[in-house]
Amino acid sequence: MRKGLAGQRLVAVFIAGMLLLNYPVLSLFDRPLVVFGLPLLHVYLFSVWLGLIGVVAWIVERGAR
Repeated sequence: MRKGLAGQRLVAVFIAGMLLLNYPVLSLFDRPLVVFGLPLLHVYLFSVWLGLIGVVAWIVERGAR
C-alpha cells in the first residue's frame, strides 16, 4: 500500500513541476532583477529544480523503509 501512495506522491510532484516550470509562472520571474549576482529567472529555475529533486528524494527514501 505504501508503494501506491509513494507513486501517487511522485505523480503529484511531477504535475507540480510541470506547473512551476511552465510559461505563465516563468513569465512572473522574467524580470531585469539580479539576486546574488544572478538573474532572477535563473535563481528561480534552479531553486525549483533543486526543490523538486529534494522532494522526490524524500518520497523515494521514505517509501523504501
